[in-house]
Amino acid sequence: MATVKTIVVKLGGELVQSPELDLVADDLRVLVDGWNRVAVVHGGGPQATALQQRLGLAPRLIAGRRYTDEATLDVMKYVLAGQLNVDLCARLLARGVMPVGLHGASGHMVQAVRRPPRVMQGAGPDPVDLGLVGDVTGFNLPLLGDLFERRYVPVIACLGCDRTGQPLNINGDTVASQLAGALKADALVLVTSTPGVLRDVRDPSSRLPRISRAEFERLVKDGTISGGMIPKLEESFEILKGGAKSIVIIGKLGPGDLLRAVTEPGSAGTVLEA
Repeated sequence: MATVKTIVVKLGGELVQSPELDLVADDLRVLVDGWNRVAVVHGGGPQATALQQRLGLAPRLIAGRRYTDEATLDVMKYVLAGQLNVDLCARLLARGVMPVGLHGASGHMVQAVRRPPRVMQGAGPDPVDLGLVGDVTGFNLPLLGDLFERRYVPVIACLGCDRTGQPLNINGDTVASQLAGALKADALVLVTSTPGVLRDVRDPSSRLPRISRAEFERLVKDGTISGGMIPKLEESFEILKGGAKSIVIIGKLGPGDLLRAVTEPGSAGTVLEA
């Protein structure tokens, strides 16, 4: 009998409304049918920005992070826990997956505290207050366990909630990585806009099947890895210290790619090794 795996899949907002989602759903169904425990975490940055602009609210970014005031938090609730969570669950349901939509206030699934002002790289020497942004403090793991036991797939919007009932905006990658650590997940799969870590960003065939921390640092120094991939990989390597057993970065999905990334590590995407 195959070993049961615990898998956390992070989906960006851009993927939730794309044709690629059907490929993800088909692979999730195969994993769940094999009695694997699968949780999905999703973001919604592009949709939130678009709604802010339609409402005449100017998105404010500080060192790449969204400042969240009351009006922005309302937008995040509408987009994340509303439209995208419902649409994502509906798409999964249509492909034979049984999803359960959740957010931070759902049984206090994502427990958080408001982030205190702190110095941020790229934002100057002074501490920065990002407003109603949270840091994860825990998850309702018993509730997740009950859902896994019944072969449901938790679909978690990246909104946290503190003990007073205050919702808080949290980066989707952070929620996914913290959840993977809390579950001691066999794999955290980050579905991105690229097929993995590439030696040449213009050549998908230059995908690195595996990359170690030492190799990552070398490739940053020689300029092979640059831009937004650097902080994503830095955080991912830190996650490996926190409990997740492996991390896979994958994108531009073809049929069965996500399934192979989990069951045949290195055959699709890039596996990060400590």
